[in-house]
Amino acid sequence: MSDRRALITGITGQDGSYLAELLLEKGYAVHGMVRRSSTETNERIQHLEGRIELHQADLLDQGSLMNMLRESRPHEVYNLAAQSFVPTSWSQPSLTGEFTGLGVTRMLEAVRLIDPEIRFYQASSSEMYGKVRETPQNEATPFYPRSPYGVAKVYGHHITVNYRESFEMFAVSGILFNHESPRRGREFVTRKISETVAKIKLGLADQLLLGNLDARRDWGYAPEYVEAMWRMLQQDAPVDYVIGTGETHSPQEFVEIAFAHVGLEAADFVAVDPRFLRPAEVDLLLADPTKAREQLGWTASTSFEELVRIMVDADLDALAKASGREPGAAGTR
Repeated sequence: MSDRRALITGITGQDGSYLAELLLEKGYAVHGMVRRSSTETNERIQHLEGRIELHQADLLDQGSLMNMLRESRPHEVYNLAAQSFVPTSWSQPSLTGEFTGLGVTRMLEAVRLIDPEIRFYQASSSEMYGKVRETPQNEATPFYPRSPYGVAKVYGHHITVNYRESFEMFAVSGILFNHESPRRGREFVTRKISETVAKIKLGLADQLLLGNLDARRDWGYAPEYVEAMWRMLQQDAPVDYVIGTGETHSPQEFVEIAFAHVGLEAADFVAVDPRFLRPAEVDLLLADPTKAREQLGWTASTSFEELVRIMVDADLDALAKASGREPGAAGTR
């Protein structure tokens, strides 16, 4: 058993919950940061109750972060907390900058002041590449963000590099391309598709409204990506890595696979709604994960088709139980 302690900000999110499970399996004592809220949002980590310790703190409040570090005394910090939904960053750009950009600085500064020996992981994003300058994108590809979220992530990425080089801290960024799972938030397009397809199959909905169906993304399976995060903090030297599958797919492909999986025709149910189009679109994101494969020994193993089926089946099961309806065998209407 390990005597290592880890702190995860954003532990209630998709990645945070999977990372907590992984670290527990590896024998870590796992601590998580949660914000004070009138509504508890711990659905993804309810099954870990009693096995993890939660601390109330906020990326907007430096003092609370320092207190949390004093209480948890982690060897590793995984900074996953952020305002992470791109469309929201357009309606709340300043708040996105506070959480997703300056919040990283506050967390790094807290680590520097409390224990600079802590190993620090920053969740960077493929959205930093935005209007891509080359394809595929690797660790040296220039950034050209196309949303307030992407801009804030670029700040968080560079401030992590700055603290690493200025204070000799073990601080790294994982530039993760899109990664999905049944725990993905319902506001994200992949989960919106999988859940609505399940609802249509069960007779609980009759239409799926989407934005740009032609944008192309590098989509992987979230439980595999948290393994890459952990591996980055086990290296001898702090190095940034691109994490992705090296394949690109469109929402249209996601839709067609999802509907086919339940025996329906996508064209009968899908419509484009201009409300869901971005002010500035990111047309193509494609990872070059060569460095991660060669230095971390990490590769994605779940195919795009498997990912879609996993998400649709999970939503079918959950909705069937909640509604008392039988999903029926995949491939029948």
